[in-house]
Amino acid sequence: MATPFTTVQSWWRKTFSAPKTDEITIFYQAWRNKFLWQRLRLWLWLALICLLSFTLRDIYGLFFPFQEFKKLPELLQPRSLVINFAMLINILVCFALHKTQFGRRRPDLLFLGSSWSISLASQLFATLRGFALPDSIGWSLLFLSQAILMPVCWTLHLLSQAAVLIYYFGVNTILGLKTPIPEHPEIYNVTFILYIFWFCAISDIGVYLYDRLQRSEFFTRQELESAYQKLKLAEAKYRTIFENAIEGIFQSTPDGRYITANPALARIYGYSLAEEVTANFTDIEHQLYVDPSRRAEFVRLMEKYGRVSEFESQIYRRDGSIVWISEKAYAVRDEQGKLLYYEGLIEDITQRKQTEEELRVFFHAVSHDLRNPVLGSLMVLKNLLNQEVGDKWGRGEQGAGSKREFSPLPHAPRPSASLHSLIPVPRSILERMIQSSDRQLNLINSLMSAHVSEVQGIILQRQAVQLLTSVEAAIADLEPLLVENQATLTNLVTADLPLVNGDPTQLWRVFSNLIVNALKHNPPGLLLTINATPEDDKIYCTVSDNGVGISQKQSDRLFELYFRGTNIRNSVGLGLGLYLCKQIINAHGGEIGINSSPQTGATFWFTLPIAKFRSQNSEVKYA
Repeated sequence: MATPFTTVQSWWRKTFSAPKTDEITIFYQAWRNKFLWQRLRLWLWLALICLLSFTLRDIYGLFFPFQEFKKLPELLQPRSLVINFAMLINILVCFALHKTQFGRRRPDLLFLGSSWSISLASQLFATLRGFALPDSIGWSLLFLSQAILMPVCWTLHLLSQAAVLIYYFGVNTILGLKTPIPEHPEIYNVTFILYIFWFCAISDIGVYLYDRLQRSEFFTRQELESAYQKLKLAEAKYRTIFENAIEGIFQSTPDGRYITANPALARIYGYSLAEEVTANFTDIEHQLYVDPSRRAEFVRLMEKYGRVSEFESQIYRRDGSIVWISEKAYAVRDEQGKLLYYEGLIEDITQRKQTEEELRVFFHAVSHDLRNPVLGSLMVLKNLLNQEVGDKWGRGEQGAGSKREFSPLPHAPRPSASLHSLIPVPRSILERMIQSSDRQLNLINSLMSAHVSEVQGIILQRQAVQLLTSVEAAIADLEPLLVENQATLTNLVTADLPLVNGDPTQLWRVFSNLIVNALKHNPPGLLLTINATPEDDKIYCTVSDNGVGISQKQSDRLFELYFRGTNIRNSVGLGLGLYLCKQIINAHGGEIGINSSPQTGATFWFTLPIAKFRSQNSEVKYA
């Protein structure tokens, strides 16, 4: 519990405690010295004028004695003029020193010297004349003028006062000197001591408090200056970004006016100056959008979500041409939640839209103009392979010189013998042609899948999936390929794993692509291992092999679009399998990677989130 004593003690420490060393920086000391040097010049002028006034009084008194001086002791009557002349000389010397480098560097020493040259001059004169001089009026004027005009560094004021008082009370006591005033010969009395003490104390306290205030204001100014400089720097950086940004930056009001716009936005809209945008657009809804309802949709999304992203629209440029833009913006509100304005970015996506349209036409051509002929050729080849005559040709059962005619298609008209002759094709050649057509079809399908995932995103039919089912389905479909490559596959995936929240078809594609990728990159006789273990809220899956491995440089690019390794055996693939694997795993919210080095095999790993609850099948699109 706080007592009056502890309260006063706390206030005293807070008010009069010495400032911490780290608070008085070199910058404040330099500022204080400069302040003291400037004020010292003013004080010297004031002291000079004051001494001149007293000197003129004494000169006048020599010829026309003042009535007030008649009551003074004879010892005091002649001393005034001599002392004033001595102090005037001291003040002039201080003026000369004030203009030197010494005065600029050490104004504190000049302060003490000028003060003592005035206060101690009368004391020395009195001591030489054999009496003590209690100059309370001179001291009061000196200490008061110093405290008012130079209110910094209270220790200097204390030293200035202490030197005079120590001399007066110490030297006079030691020498046994008395004052020349008959009614008060003692050098001190209680009233005199209390007056001098409190006058000096009040002066020093005032200087100390003013000094603290100045120091506080100085550091506040420094902080404000630093903050202002940082603000100017940040503003300059922001202005540079604002002026040089590629995207258009804007602020618009809810009623459809632009508040600010940068040069990039002006260029997008077909103007040369940003000011033209803010001046000309007073109704964004009808002046800008080709479809005016887009502005209403923009405002609706802002009111519902507070922001929009990839808001694509067609707009009119200044010359009437139409371009595509994509807007990303958010609503700015005050502390009460009132809408102030919209702020965001606008990007010209006309070229991207044109490219997407060209790609759409291109892949339409790939799908229809390339895929369909390959399918037709594949059907014809398979029909030929199924013909009995083709089988006999392949086994060499037809007699020498005998001829068998057949039509490639069951109901195709037989061509005239005069125009065409049948060429026997061995079964092995037909099989190789079918394999080649299958590879072409797979390449086209992979290219289409990559395009769909790149433009439209991976389509997931999410449900709770037992991972073992997808793994076993992939192994069963690839069994002929495993046998052909003399590979041994070990499946360590168990049925007791937690269910995965995923798309079973897409997960089947991931395992199939990883297995096929391992077979293509390694020689026959490969050992493959598939495993899956739960880790926290996900399942960690691996597909490992003991093959030739892959370098770190290749590992860094392995999942890029169209990247193909350097050690693929007999493959004309486009390098889309691993890219699609990454797209699928990322769409599931997982990660995928590889751990490998040359000649040590490779381990592909990926993670899948564990299903937290069962739900009905739902279609989700992931970009």
